[in-house]
Amino acid sequence: MSRRTVLILGANGRFGAAAVKAFADAGWRVLAQARRAQANLPPGAEALNIPLGDTDALAASAAGAEVVLHAVNPPYTDWEALMMPLGRQGMDVAERLGALFMLPGNVYAFGEAMPPVLAEDTPERPTNAKGRLRAAFEGEMRARAEAGRFRAVVLRAGDFYGSGEGSWLDLAIAKDLAKGRLVYPGPLNLPHAWAYLPDLARTFVAVAEQSIMEGAPAFETLHFAGHTLTGGQLLDLLEATAADIDAAPAGGFHRGGMPWGVIRLMGVFIPNLRAIAEMSYLWRVPHALDGARLASRVGPPSDTPPRQALAQALRDLGFGAVSPAPAH
Repeated sequence: MSRRTVLILGANGRFGAAAVKAFADAGWRVLAQARRAQANLPPGAEALNIPLGDTDALAASAAGAEVVLHAVNPPYTDWEALMMPLGRQGMDVAERLGALFMLPGNVYAFGEAMPPVLAEDTPERPTNAKGRLRAAFEGEMRARAEAGRFRAVVLRAGDFYGSGEGSWLDLAIAKDLAKGRLVYPGPLNLPHAWAYLPDLARTFVAVAEQSIMEGAPAFETLHFAGHTLTGGQLLDLLEATAADIDAAPAGGFHRGGMPWGVIRLMGVFIPNLRAIAEMSYLWRVPHALDGARLASRVGPPSDTPPRQALAQALRDLGFGAVSPAPAH
């Protein structure tokens, strides 16, 4: 029996790279699309350095792919210009291939009034431009799927961490871990949804396999519960984890908060800071994702425990002692 094939768009990003590894580890043939040359692809993965907008060339090179995973995510400052054009290019490729189109979703479209537990049928009430863009993207996915142009799945998750640089963990929270300083962007007593990328990527594999083998609705949204932690719980875990991997500073830790007032002021002149400040409500509004429907589809989650996940995430960022090589 020939291996199943997945086309991963945006394979050089953190989520894309985690998905490449997860699908390859599961025995899939992986076509890893990216704008620039890719290094260190795992066995079973092939690089496709073809522009996303070249639908003909991509579809020809990915002939036979049963799944298209859209891992393309432009910088915050480019969302308004690029989110929908890139999304449509990805959907066009999936249509041409007759493949299942999969998207990692987020909680932006629920807006500042979102309830503390988010289910698949929670109403979307976006309160800023980024939330409206995400709602529009998923809305177009639904419309194309219900018109019979492809099948589609949104797998929604909280804030990503793990698999390298580029998350709140390394850009803010644990940025100065070696100096004994931890920074949390919101109140320490409120829960916040997190998604450890290797776990999320493996869940995409499970949903893809179940959807192909057993069928699925034309359009479906599933929620990945991941880890829901208060700020205090996360910082406690980070301190314990740093000790576990010999990364704790001799003088212990000091905790601080994000200077949101300064960030908003600087955002008047710096577009990226303005974009980050626009999403600051996510740290003031408690939220968790209900994963019951996902569990009913692919079975109970086998998520990495938070302390273990954080240990690996910190090691991936260069903190702590290097894990010893396994004995032969």
